[in-house]
Amino acid sequence: MIVLASKSASRQAMLTAAGVPFRAQPAHVDERAIEATLGNAPPAEVALALARAKGEVVSRETSGELVLGSDSLVSCEGRRFDKPASREDAAAHLRFFSGKVMELHSAAALVRDGEVLWAQGALAQLHVAPLSDAFIERYLDAEWPEVAACVGVFRIEGRGVQLFERIEGDYFTILGMPLLKVQAGLRQLGVMAS
Repeated sequence: MIVLASKSASRQAMLTAAGVPFRAQPAHVDERAIEATLGNAPPAEVALALARAKGEVVSRETSGELVLGSDSLVSCEGRRFDKPASREDAAAHLRFFSGKVMELHSAAALVRDGEVLWAQGALAQLHVAPLSDAFIERYLDAEWPEVAACVGVFRIEGRGVQLFERIEGDYFTILGMPLLKVQAGLRQLGVMAS
């Protein structure tokens, strides 16, 4: 059994569906402070640093257990986006994404006793359709406040799919964790059978 350093329902659902035994223990880290120390680091590097930090924090509380830390972030035209702070913020994000390519960086780290044993990330490129203000309002009427917890202001497994014209990348990465790579890491560490 592993410890998932997250309260994310989608990450928990992915592990459950994949048959990976786990228990969840949310990580309490100041993500904005970590991002600030990284300055203008590439988004992929920031996502990996956050995944590592979450895994490290929880691993110090769970002696000897293997901890899975994970994080996702969105960038668009060189700008990083966090979860929206309000419905107005969500609408502003969607207006910015309209007609552009959103890059979703998902990363994961496997950590034991504060030591990162494995870490990898994955990228998905989401081509956003042109979005009218009327569409954005209807979309948020249906999806707010659930998408407040979602970087990129969407749930791909729901109405969020309406935002996109084309998607490049695997489904799990878009859901918020590079599950295929995580399974490979678990096999590499002997936790999951080959």
